[in-house]
Amino acid sequence: MKKTLMVAALTGVFATAAHAQSSVTLYGLIDAGITYTNNQHGHSNWQETSGSVNGSRWGLRGAEDLGGGLKAIFTLENGFSIANGTLGQKGREFGRQAFVGLASDQFGAVTLGRQYDSMVDFVGPLSLTGTQYGGTQFAHPFDNDNLNNSFRVNNSIKYTSANYGGFKGGAMYGFSNDAGSFANNRAYSVGGSYNWGGLNVGAAFMQLNGSGTANINGAVSDDFTFGAKRQQTWGVGANYSFGPATAGLLYTQTNLTGLTSISTAAAGTPAAVSLPSNSAHFQNFEVNGRYAFTPALSLAGSYTYTRASLDGVRPNYNQFNLQTDYSLSKRTDVYLQGVYQRVNEGSGLVANINGLGAASSTNSQVAVTAGLRHRF
Repeated sequence: MKKTLMVAALTGVFATAAHAQSSVTLYGLIDAGITYTNNQHGHSNWQETSGSVNGSRWGLRGAEDLGGGLKAIFTLENGFSIANGTLGQKGREFGRQAFVGLASDQFGAVTLGRQYDSMVDFVGPLSLTGTQYGGTQFAHPFDNDNLNNSFRVNNSIKYTSANYGGFKGGAMYGFSNDAGSFANNRAYSVGGSYNWGGLNVGAAFMQLNGSGTANINGAVSDDFTFGAKRQQTWGVGANYSFGPATAGLLYTQTNLTGLTSISTAAAGTPAAVSLPSNSAHFQNFEVNGRYAFTPALSLAGSYTYTRASLDGVRPNYNQFNLQTDYSLSKRTDVYLQGVYQRVNEGSGLVANINGLGAASSTNSQVAVTAGLRHRF
């Protein structure tokens, strides 16, 4: 009798282990380069750069099969500088992504943690700054629409639908975690995309309330781009692939009220603008394309026109981007890219290409980077 019970118990254990299959994947990307800039605070500069296209990172991604098409999932992703080994995202251990949730083959996924907003999920892939064909330095001025992931959303719950005949949708809410002040530094976004043949279309909306306020435990903490009482960003884009070529158009808009700071580009703020209690407005118009000459060699480029308003000052930005990339293997490639940004002289602003770390002392700036990327 005892032997029978023992066999039955062991059979149940092994059956459960076989049913609840799980996997954990270690992955990463390292992007290192040498960048020449014609003007940083009045001087030309040669510098070693990390993440000129894609931020260097490593992560853990896991899933456990719960049966019936349901899985438990998690992602922990760390960002770092390959140039000096320091942590990215203001020193966070898993600053790029950190979430856990449940995913259903039929209904989609619900996840909780530090996550991307809907602009990144649904509009970013249609802009070169949100892809491997441009990335960091191709961002729109100040990355004002967050298509290059300048910040993530803390304390967030997120729903991403399954693919229904080419359509996917999603929504996210980031809690303020502030007792008695529910809207003090919260965030929410919604978006969707549709794929049919070579056509890809996406749209999204995002709102932040009180980012950069004294509530540092809120949805957007010390990695915010704009310190403002409210930020509203929305965008729409489309691209079409035909053979080895892809062409795309994109429009995004950001409106800010109660603007107190621009954290990434203080040197680019015109002295004529007194930031406290001011408003700002950005419109970005991007046309982009890429062409694969061979499976290993590609050429990509884009032009962005940005029309802005900073409390009466109306700068206009013109930015031209070009990249050529050659794959040495499935996991390793080399690239050469150039970026030219110019802001109209009468605005009082200086040029500031995203990711360089220093603004120009004039209204134009050029950056050329030769780099190597390795994925694992």
